[in-house]
Amino acid sequence: MVSHQPDKLYYKIGEVSRLLGLKPSVLRFWEQEFPQLKPRKSSTGQRLYAKRELDLLQQLKGLVYGDKLTLEGARKVIAQPQQKTVAEDTQQVHIQDIKKLLIAVKEELYRLRREMD
Repeated sequence: MVSHQPDKLYYKIGEVSRLLGLKPSVLRFWEQEFPQLKPRKSSTGQRLYAKRELDLLQQLKGLVYGDKLTLEGARKVIAQPQQKTVAEDTQQVHIQDIKKLLIAVKEELYRLRREMD
């Protein structure tokens, strides 16, 4: 997801361009290349990108500029359904264990604080 993203429903192409560090022409070109990118248009014809499009554009930027994939390669990656790997499932279990531990520590700290008062 885009860091430091303002909390809005829609973003104009200039805002998206600044947030992602991409030229507006690149954004317009990617709209033609990726059917998943379909920003709404205002009554004046201004492109309005939802958070879903911002997330997709961030992913595309990472694939094209970070992973150095071609647009065809990026298209294939994006077209694949997102599947969790075993490592991601294991990480999720660890996160849940850590949350439980932190809750137990918090409760113990509250109990100790009450005893000291």
